[in-house]
Amino acid sequence: MRTESFQAGVRAQPDYIAADSGSDDVGPVPLGSDTSTSPEAWQRHDLEQMLLAARAQGVPMIIGSAGDTGSNSRVDLYVRIIKELAKQHGLAPFKIGYFYSEVDPEVVRGRMRAGAAIAGLDGYADLVESELDATDRIVAVAGVQPYLKLLEAGADVIIGGRSSDAAVFAAPALHHGFGADQAYYLGKVLECASFCAEPYGGKETVLGEISHEDVQVTAMHPDQRCTIASVAGHAMYERSNPYDEFFAGGRLDMRECHYEQISEKTTRITGSRFVPSEQITVKLEGSGKVGERYIGLCGIRDPYTIANVDRVIAWARDKVRERFGETGYELHYKVYGRDGVMGDLEPLRNQPGHELCVMVQGVAPTAEMAEELTLTGLRQMFYARLPDVKGTAGSVAFPLDEVVRASAAYRWTLNHTIAVDDVFELFQTHITEA
Repeated sequence: MRTESFQAGVRAQPDYIAADSGSDDVGPVPLGSDTSTSPEAWQRHDLEQMLLAARAQGVPMIIGSAGDTGSNSRVDLYVRIIKELAKQHGLAPFKIGYFYSEVDPEVVRGRMRAGAAIAGLDGYADLVESELDATDRIVAVAGVQPYLKLLEAGADVIIGGRSSDAAVFAAPALHHGFGADQAYYLGKVLECASFCAEPYGGKETVLGEISHEDVQVTAMHPDQRCTIASVAGHAMYERSNPYDEFFAGGRLDMRECHYEQISEKTTRITGSRFVPSEQITVKLEGSGKVGERYIGLCGIRDPYTIANVDRVIAWARDKVRERFGETGYELHYKVYGRDGVMGDLEPLRNQPGHELCVMVQGVAPTAEMAEELTLTGLRQMFYARLPDVKGTAGSVAFPLDEVVRASAAYRWTLNHTIAVDDVFELFQTHITEA
């Protein structure tokens, strides 16, 4: 959080101070390993700024998807930090509401064995038990319902488990009687803070205002503004379909949205529509461990080796197979300067740069095997035999004469939905005091 624009937002005297803390953009490792990607010091800084401002103004504070993943341990971490900050600053007592989002895999298994289909999203097949068996942790993505329940209970601070980004901001608007058409768009436009403003600047504050007719959003940083282009562009952010945002209980239809520049820094939005669903479905995210992981790097400057880099990699793979066999591990090569970012989608794949960096990534059941696997896959590139090379070795260079242990490798196992009659089958709400 950038404090200058945040304090500008505080001076505007908002009715709520809220932030979405999480994302699955960070990949499956944090969920599977039950960790955060951000250092605790960063998280504590932002929570402290928000808490002190909210308590000084007597308005609720809401955090969604605590600690990046919204797992139970991340919710507990944030509740603990809030209590510590309250004690540190001598704040008057207040109520903390929080909810958990983790789902016991056996609950999912029971539903599957009872005949329910756990439907796949974005090309995933419907869930099968072998994929469930490979899963270490599952979180359900909450809609507005747990936030509404905790607001109705009088919570001054709400720490949410894994949540729809937009639900964090839509819930307070719904709590005060605003229509779902506007409330859900308010949530959508605020979900990533200053991503809806221009020029681009991450972690800056924006102010959202709702009426029964419209939503308005204003950039708080003195050099940013919310424009028709920036706000409409953000509505298309992170989706293959630019018109629909799905929630537990319905979808936001943005096809008829109208954007109007009403001041230099403020855009007004009308025309959004919330369409309730007949059946409540909740998204499930699951992560499973693949193995321990090491990485190594080498650089290539020799034009002939660059032109034959795939043959060099094939040589190294052959030597790994001689040592470890065909299965029981994973060995990956990322060639930066050719297609390291886009892979097979790279349109300029046949026009590599004059210098390449190759990242070798080895994954195996044990750290010892992963280290040897990666070292073999890296070092053998140095010894690769190419037809026109007369020397003995040396066509690649190593910045480090070692491989480095990385986080364990995980993969997404669940990107699915589960139908529920009552969302509180999946989300447990609690109240405590600081």
